[in-house]
Amino acid sequence: MAAAYDDRDGKIWMDGALVEWREAKVHILTHALNYASSVFEGERCYGGKIFKGRAHSERLIESGRLLDLKSPYDADAIDAAKAAVLQANGQSDAYIRVIMWRGSGMDMGVSAVRNPIRLAVAAWEWGNYYGDAKWQGARLDIAKWKRPSPDTIPTAAKAAGLYMICTISKHAAEAKGCSDALFMDYRGYVAEATAANVFFVKDGEVHTPLADAFLNGITRQTVIGLLRDRGVAVHERHILPAEIAGFEECFLTGTAAEITPVAQIGEDWRFRIGPVSRDIAAAYERLVRS
Repeated sequence: MAAAYDDRDGKIWMDGALVEWREAKVHILTHALNYASSVFEGERCYGGKIFKGRAHSERLIESGRLLDLKSPYDADAIDAAKAAVLQANGQSDAYIRVIMWRGSGMDMGVSAVRNPIRLAVAAWEWGNYYGDAKWQGARLDIAKWKRPSPDTIPTAAKAAGLYMICTISKHAAEAKGCSDALFMDYRGYVAEATAANVFFVKDGEVHTPLADAFLNGITRQTVIGLLRDRGVAVHERHILPAEIAGFEECFLTGTAAEITPVAQIGEDWRFRIGPVSRDIAAAYERLVRS
């Protein structure tokens, strides 16, 4: 069993310097812990190369801007920090977590403009996010919570606060023996899983929810491009739950999830792990390791 995440060997980059893993600490009154003022990125390194690393760095900065967190580092510096962590830890295949947050300082209320913006980078080995479901197909619960309206929170930001309902929904799903949970959005359309986008296949064509109320994932965008390059029609649109029964295949996409087929959603909807899912998973694997 792997050690707890606060008790490991290695280096973590914090605020411009590499520190010992166990010494990478923040104060209990950091603003992010009390008010969720933080954004983050999850990235994978394959064979020493971070896939879409620059896109992730740029999205981190943009997520911060949407939450009024001005990054103290530009994309070049963030890229360099990720490279430094991988080199210091001797890692060539790893999951990378970059987090930016409002730290502790002169303010301890909702407003905290005088508090410093901090940034850290950690990396560790992380296998298949969904375990054996990577090959056997994931089983998804239906979340009781809904993805919120963009009028209520910056849904285009990869913000820590947006994951609160993800955690409780995934806990509920796991208690039922499921791998994950599928969200509907505030209008009742199919949205996404707790940390992955969802795709459906019917008659050789792909349908995926329009990313207008949730994060437009970098892996999602990559997969759409791969599908279209292969001549597969991709429809980004609003999908009603009643349509799910008519789809033949389903798969999830995400940096952690990579491409994971779905075998079942809820009690009634079942899918085969078919040719489109298998082909795009193989194409993605070749791309990230090219």
